[in-house]
Amino acid sequence: MVNLVAAQRPLLQGLMKMAGVQPHAVEIEPGTTMNFWVPRETIEKPKKGEKIIEKEALKKPSKPVVVLVHGFAAEGIVTWQFQVGALTKKYSVYIPDLLFFGGSITDEADRSPTFQAQCLATGLAKLGVDKCVLVGFSYGGMVSFKVAELYPNLVQAMVVSGSILAMTDSINETNLNRLGVSSSSELLLPNSVKGLKALLSVATYKKLWFPSCLYKDFLEVMFANRKERAELLEGLLISNKDPTVPNFPQRVHLLWGEDDQIFNVELAHNMKEQLGADHVTFQGIKKAGHLVHLERPCAYNRCLKQFLASLHADGQFTPS
Repeated sequence: MVNLVAAQRPLLQGLMKMAGVQPHAVEIEPGTTMNFWVPRETIEKPKKGEKIIEKEALKKPSKPVVVLVHGFAAEGIVTWQFQVGALTKKYSVYIPDLLFFGGSITDEADRSPTFQAQCLATGLAKLGVDKCVLVGFSYGGMVSFKVAELYPNLVQAMVVSGSILAMTDSINETNLNRLGVSSSSELLLPNSVKGLKALLSVATYKKLWFPSCLYKDFLEVMFANRKERAELLEGLLISNKDPTVPNFPQRVHLLWGEDDQIFNVELAHNMKEQLGADHVTFQGIKKAGHLVHLERPCAYNRCLKQFLASLHADGQFTPS
């Protein structure tokens, strides 16, 4: 039988190309390749008979760069399908697939968010991106914080949704107890229709209904590389004794679904206090859960574009 979720992929990819982005694989280092959806205008078409060489095929972006960093349940364009078209008119939009999502792979054993951040920053540099605003969701938010910490000259500002600075033992234990699961893998890597329904029930504000066949198709397509992704979840955990709060010079905007059950609003306000700076702001979106950008895309996009416009007004957001 046809997998209905897989059958939608060509349509989604076609819509992304219509919005002005196309896929491009970047070799980060031998054995590590990261897939990006990049602005179409940055890919130079080779002349007839000319061999494509990566460095010759790329141009620097001409507009301010926004990088959309996905969460744990789906690859880049699935996560940000409602945001790409809303941004490409004014911004050069890049959508990476983090390692073990989409077409991104590595033979390295490192599963830490630091390694993801290093690969993402290297990939952006190879794509000609010198400055950008990171928009990170959930797992992608943790990676984005790490990129901003390690590469402050690259990141001009951040928008973070449904995420935290780092997954400490105490936050992890509290979340698992509250959600009634024994591990993050049990919640985020479901292997049954029942498990997928449980994940969606805590990730969304409104209860969703799909036929069972669609859940099965989603499980087949969206949860590949299970072993490696479970290791990524293990790589997130740090001891309560280890966390340090970086001093981010960039503006940080926390954009949250007010009914987020995975990383609730209280965690967002605590993080704002931890960061302890006037340039850290919080904005909640009503009647939205963890998947705020998918549940209420119009409200999310409006808030996101307002923040990006404020960076322009302050002269903080310029092309690479």
